Amino acid sequence: MNEVFLDTETTGLSFNGGHKIVEIACIETKDLVATGKVFHRLINPKRDVPEDALKVHGYTQEFLSDKDTFDQVADDFLHFIKNKKIIIHNAPFDLGFLNGELNILKKELIDEKLIVDSLEVARDKYPGVSNSLDALCKRFNIDLSKRTKHNALLDCELLREVYINLLDAKEPKFNLSSKNVETKDVKKENYNKNILMISEQEIKDHKNFIKKELKKNFY
Repeated sequence: MNEVFLDTETTGLSFNGGHKIVEIACIETKDLVATGKVFHRLINPKRDVPEDALKVHGYTQEFLSDKDTFDQVADDFLHFIKNKKIIIHNAPFDLGFLNGELNILKKELIDEKLIVDSLEVARDKYPGVSNSLDALCKRFNIDLSKRTKHNALLDCELLREVYINLLDAKEPKFNLSSKNVETKDVKKENYNKNILMISEQEIKDHKNFIKKELKKNFY
């Protein structure tokens, strides 16, 4: 089963409070290695963007006004995440918005059995300390220089790096069965190798040199 790292940005903290999604991003991986498949949409929330939310992600109501609405991207989104493990940081927040929107459209809700909440994973591993995405990036020395504002696509990539560190899987193995990896001609590759042969006299000279250096330094 492939994985999807998912993040959203919204107009506020609660779907039930009338807030809406303004950005969805998903990065697909296979054994935690990015496959190159990405789902990313900016969304017109059809409402104002409060100042507090604007400070977080920087998306104004005017900027979002010509983007697709959630109902226009829902089917593509569901197709992208279908039958994949979904990794989210603080999953109840994102799921509250996504399933809230899907429920209004009478579409299939996201199965919580497929969800891994990386925040819970971090809390189990590092109890009693901050386990925000920023804090975990700093703990694992992950570069945050590009994160001047919250951006769902960037946060997905940061989350992937954080999750790999949480699992102590810092060097995930590439899946050689992937369609994106070409392996069929590896054994046939004709590598250009120059083999240097060392003469017996060169071996003797080298041994004599080593003996002299040992005597010079240790006797």
